[in-house]
Amino acid sequence: MVKLVAKSPAEGLVPVETGETRLTENIYEAITWVAPLDGKEKAVAKALGLPWPKPGEITGEDEHLAIWTAPGQALILGPPVAPRGAAVADQSGGWCVLVLEGADAREVLARLTPLDLRDSAFPEAHTARTLIGHMTASLTRIAPDTYEIMVFRSMAKTAVHELTRAMDAAAARARL
Repeated sequence: MVKLVAKSPAEGLVPVETGETRLTENIYEAITWVAPLDGKEKAVAKALGLPWPKPGEITGEDEHLAIWTAPGQALILGPPVAPRGAAVADQSGGWCVLVLEGADAREVLARLTPLDLRDSAFPEAHTARTLIGHMTASLTRIAPDTYEIMVFRSMAKTAVHELTRAMDAAAARARL
């Protein structure tokens, strides 16, 4: 009989370290899409135990985060949730969550996204739906030199490849 083995989206692709940056994978227990029904946002936030995120922000801490994804929608990263008064869908198998950290992280991302990543435009705890290269992604700044990049699972290998190329370019520039 065939034995199936679960693998993370970026298994065997990371970690990657180049110059002043490191790329790893973050594996959450669950990734749940939540959309409160009309008038239920406060009740859903209370049931989740964290504030509902406003556009462009994340709420929560460490292993229990709410990431704004669109008006009236968020991804909840952490333990599985199913709050009453909301449409809910398990997205755990559909996403690859990469973490880019280090002194050159902003320069690496600047090569791949059209976002303004300056501190004044993209501070900590800020998130945006954007492009990373040609891939749709969610980009969240979780610390001064640390970003979490979410791409569809099917794009994991491409995302790691593109980020590694940008890391190599940033490292080569730093050596000049």
